[in-house]
Amino acid sequence: MTLRGAAYIAGVFEHPRREIPDLSLAQIHAEVAAGALADAGLDFRDVDGYFCAGDAPGFGPLSMVEYLGLRCRYVDSTEIGGSSPVAHVGHAAAAIAAGHCRVALITLAGKPRTGGARPGQRGRSDAPEHGFEQVYGMTVAAAYALAARRHMHEFGTSAEQLAWIKVAASLHAQHNPNAFLPGAVSVEDVLQSPMIADPLHRLDCCVITDGGGALVVVDPDVARDLPRSKAKVLGQAEAPKGTDGGRVDLTFTGAAWSGPRAFEEAGVRPADIDYASIYDSFTITVLQTIEDLGFCGKGEGGKLVADGGLVSPGGRLPFNTDGGGLCNNHPGNRGGMTKVIEAVRQLRGEAGPRVQVPGCTLALVHGTGGLLATRMGSVTLILGTEDA
Repeated sequence: MTLRGAAYIAGVFEHPRREIPDLSLAQIHAEVAAGALADAGLDFRDVDGYFCAGDAPGFGPLSMVEYLGLRCRYVDSTEIGGSSPVAHVGHAAAAIAAGHCRVALITLAGKPRTGGARPGQRGRSDAPEHGFEQVYGMTVAAAYALAARRHMHEFGTSAEQLAWIKVAASLHAQHNPNAFLPGAVSVEDVLQSPMIADPLHRLDCCVITDGGGALVVVDPDVARDLPRSKAKVLGQAEAPKGTDGGRVDLTFTGAAWSGPRAFEEAGVRPADIDYASIYDSFTITVLQTIEDLGFCGKGEGGKLVADGGLVSPGGRLPFNTDGGGLCNNHPGNRGGMTKVIEAVRQLRGEAGPRVQVPGCTLALVHGTGGLLATRMGSVTLILGTEDA
């Protein structure tokens, strides 16, 4: 079964606030759900499939279906970290194609700034890797720093090249009124910011925000009756990557496996992509991902991103035009949701007017869950306009 054309993203919504001390997690899930359904021209009564991950409170979909007042025939609680919402789009499309549901709602919410778990706080002492890693003080930033240092050693990648990724994100964020960090920065600003985990500076790291987002994925028959423009699901693939029994290669990500399969299903090539939403927990995450997806050769990512290569419009690969996780929003420390939302905006022609990619008809979304240096869940999603 192919997912090409099996479903459409008909509604999206990103919570406008970045600090939400007055709402519970369930309330944030409900607010973004209502926003996405209104965007699609639907309401809660139309939903018969619900998708969420580990950020949902209580018993996940069981608690949330009840709280939202849904009558569902299908639920999915796949948990692969920040890439979960990107996986959920593919899972929803497959469920729709199989006849399990017709209108799928996907929600995400988190409050790490005002009371929720901050990065690295969710200890899993019963995990099989715990006694070999966590007890030695592994931190989130250190895990990504290991990958960055190895990439520098193998390919000559420089801190300046990584800094260009932050610069591009900041140039986009300055046009986003909701961005957590709306100010543009320079390469020098990044390099002069405090060192967090050598070679990563503070400005190489994503923001920590409250917030959330939601998506509505629908059957093609439902899509035809909705007035809003939709994004067509063309291809999706997933790939976990672990430490290979201690023989881990820190220079590549699971995108090296998920990317080619998603492109094959969509029937397109990297050169065809007009816009890319790339998971940007750290600058090194972006650099390795664009290499592994085939936008350039392995070790050539530094050259691609330098001198505005990721800036929209005009760059070789316009990316994260909302400012991404580096500047705009990383709700609940899970950036996959906002990546899908901005890709849909681009395909609709509804991104910020200063960053909209002219004639955008094909968009790629890539999510990364877990840690770059240990185990991750990589998910690649390719979307097109309705006539793609």
